[in-house]
Amino acid sequence: MKNVTVDGCQRDIVIDGGKISRIVQAGEFEKSFPTFGYDVLDCSSLTAIPGFVNSHTHAAMALMRGVGEDMLFQDWIKRIWDIEAGLHKEFVYWGTKVACLEMIRTGTTVFNDQYWFSSTAREAAAEMGILPAVSYIFLEGEGRPDAETQKAKCQKWYDASLGWGDSAIFTVSVHSVYSVSENLIKWAAEFARDHGIKLHIHVSETLKENQDCQAAHGGLSPVEYLDSLGALWSDVIAAHTLWLSDNDVRILGGHGVSCVHNINSNLKLSSGYKFRYTELKEAGANLCLGTDGCASSNNLDMLEAMKTSAIVQKAWREDPSVMPLDELVAMATENGARALGLQSGRIEEGLRADICLVDTRSSFFLSPAPFLANLVYSSHSDCIRTVIAGGKIVMKDRVIPGEEEILANAANVLTQLKK
Repeated sequence: MKNVTVDGCQRDIVIDGGKISRIVQAGEFEKSFPTFGYDVLDCSSLTAIPGFVNSHTHAAMALMRGVGEDMLFQDWIKRIWDIEAGLHKEFVYWGTKVACLEMIRTGTTVFNDQYWFSSTAREAAAEMGILPAVSYIFLEGEGRPDAETQKAKCQKWYDASLGWGDSAIFTVSVHSVYSVSENLIKWAAEFARDHGIKLHIHVSETLKENQDCQAAHGGLSPVEYLDSLGALWSDVIAAHTLWLSDNDVRILGGHGVSCVHNINSNLKLSSGYKFRYTELKEAGANLCLGTDGCASSNNLDMLEAMKTSAIVQKAWREDPSVMPLDELVAMATENGARALGLQSGRIEEGLRADICLVDTRSSFFLSPAPFLANLVYSSHSDCIRTVIAGGKIVMKDRVIPGEEEILANAANVLTQLKK
């Protein structure tokens, strides 16, 4: 990439082997090195930012937008589980591809998925060129496999993942404390620890979840309960973490848990909005952003999630200085990368080349305000012109290869589902 703006300065960026190998002053690379063998991308009028990391989503739910509008959470999730009882691989394949289309178009290069047919989701994301973290999901209840069967399947999926190379990250997911038994939570946590992989779990998403957990487990909150089971440590990614006591904050921070804020989903389902950002940060938690799935958030736009997270945080705290721009962007980039164990999320030599090129030739960027202010608070994601994921161009000049075919096949799958 030549003549690209990075942190207000004109630079040339050299990408080799999927990583950022050199960042030099604009024009220096061509002077010092022959360009033979390199594809050169002219980035005049474009600004480079790190690709976004969507730290919690359910990608294939891109085909389930609007299926449970204006419903209480407990009714909504029952509706979702009823639909999911009829899911099949084709639905997940095309649903994940639709999600990847949207994520690429809005600047996401890595996403932490928690959904069914994870190998199929991995395949779909790999074909689209972005990096997924996919899970074996533990979930119990009527119609679900018994615990021993789930354990065996988890081991099988892990063994298979050893052949995935760098096309995906394998994680273990526990759906929640209310849908998985104590013994199975313990087993899943031990499995993740023993194999050095991430554990992904919904935690304290609703007030009812907290109240039910306290009633069932001697007054323990979901965080306290998970801690008592040995299911919290620095490789845990906890989605939502909304209804937290001071002790919950201390526990999450003390373990260095990655807490994922999913503001649009939480607001839409009326799950809550008082994410304890400042307290969790000061306690030592790694704070990230996610969109959740489209059945609740309706889109996968991380820029929208960033803006809403910040303005809601400022409003309920009555403090406009909270969640400043640099920290907000870190939540959507390098903190999410850290949660997944990736060397990414910044424009630096040696890191994975996950880069969005922002076109500043619009009214949103005319202001002399700082670039990040205009990006987050003024612009929309259609300012993202080109996206590079793992060193490969996955969208150029707003064009994503194969989009028409993906949408046509997804529409066909939805027609079949309605039958």
